[in-house]
Amino acid sequence: MSGEAFFDSNVLVYAYDGADARKQRIARGLIDVYSPVFSAQVLSEFYWVVTRKLAVPAAKAEAAVAKLRAFPVQPITAALVAAAIHTARRHRLAYWDALIVEAAVGAGCSVLLSEDLATGSAIRGVMVANPFA
Repeated sequence: MSGEAFFDSNVLVYAYDGADARKQRIARGLIDVYSPVFSAQVLSEFYWVVTRKLAVPAAKAEAAVAKLRAFPVQPITAALVAAAIHTARRHRLAYWDALIVEAAVGAGCSVLLSEDLATGSAIRGVMVANPFA
């Protein structure tokens, strides 16, 4: 399995979190298997979590975000927000999860790697896969 996949922030966080060696190994390996795509939201959440919850120094987290920006990053636009609101209501998702789905749709990804959504479900043509299940 290869190709472009949209990465949720939890997958990126596990790549930097040594507390669970199995999840860290999986998360790091996913970048070798897929061509990762992120959104501005994902990069923001990643930075916040690693600096606040994992206590990664801000300069190191900033450097990690700079490396991740080399991959395609889907911007959060007003149109994307409107689509996410619609998707949240239609599919009964939390708004932030719907924004991730819509960013994946906007980026043209067919796979969304996330621990937060039901694995195997298809939302707006994007297949959700929990790589840690």
